[in-house]
Amino acid sequence: MNATDDLQVRWWKLEEQLVERFGKKPDLESILFLIGVQELGGAGEKFTKEQKQDLMHVAVCTVLSEGGYYVREGTDEDGWPHFRQLRELQPMTLLEQENFMKDHILFYFTQNGFL
Repeated sequence: MNATDDLQVRWWKLEEQLVERFGKKPDLESILFLIGVQELGGAGEKFTKEQKQDLMHVAVCTVLSEGGYYVREGTDEDGWPHFRQLRELQPMTLLEQENFMKDHILFYFTQNGFL
């Protein structure tokens, strides 16, 4: 089994747990949205389209902060987290980007006791 196979198996396990919790299989964007909501602490709220995009940005910054790409600088008056980019991501193919994000998302869920 190579590293990509292991990543896929771990991803399928995460998807399985999310299906059990929410009743349907989420895609990568839905998972990022969930992380963003978790980080904002806004479960149960209704969000505008722009806020949903902002939540996904919060999620990306959050999961990549563990890899040293971003650092959380604090929150604004509305409770939204703000980040500063510490270093650039290396150029990647679309598949490499997806696997990179999946690996960081899996780490996030592991660190937060979900996996």
